[in-house]
Amino acid sequence: MDLLLSPAFTAWGAPFTWLELLAFVLSIAMVLGNMRQWLMAWPLAAASSLLYALLFWNGKLYGEAALQLFFVAMAAWGFAQWWRGRTQLEMTVRRMGARAWAWSLATIALGAPALGYWLDQRTDSPLPYWDALPTVASVVATVLLGRKYIENWPFWVAINAVSVVLFVLKAYWLTVILYAAFIPLALWGWREWARASRGTAASA
Repeated sequence: MDLLLSPAFTAWGAPFTWLELLAFVLSIAMVLGNMRQWLMAWPLAAASSLLYALLFWNGKLYGEAALQLFFVAMAAWGFAQWWRGRTQLEMTVRRMGARAWAWSLATIALGAPALGYWLDQRTDSPLPYWDALPTVASVVATVLLGRKYIENWPFWVAINAVSVVLFVLKAYWLTVILYAAFIPLALWGWREWARASRGTAASA
């Protein structure tokens, strides 16, 4: 662990650890894989999430750390969903219905303040509510991604924007760059999945 947390290089007066650097590279590969609907994106998600769990726990971002462990479990679920769904019409790229929208928005609206309050009362997290909002929203977006709903991408755009602020406050500068880069990548993924959805509809 000491080796992973040691500086790989220094830029703008801040050290960038090997842990953050490796998690950064794997995360970029994971997002590109998700855009192309590659199964290997899920193992990459698990690996990058484990590394980020260590980084965030070390920085007392407990919500984000727990979220990364959730991502590891969801990577196994997402891999299984995509594997089984390769020949099933229900697992083609599709749009959310009213029930999915209601579940998603209600989960964020109720879950984020509840988690923020718990972190505030039960941990020494310096930013409990900033930590809680992207944590809960990311759970929702990951489920939408696993079920191949196009709308997972705009959720990620908003989540990444909030996360940029959170990581600026924690001075995780390489992760700031990563999550800033995730915003146009999510927009790109949104466009690619919209094209895939139109192709599926045309061939149906």
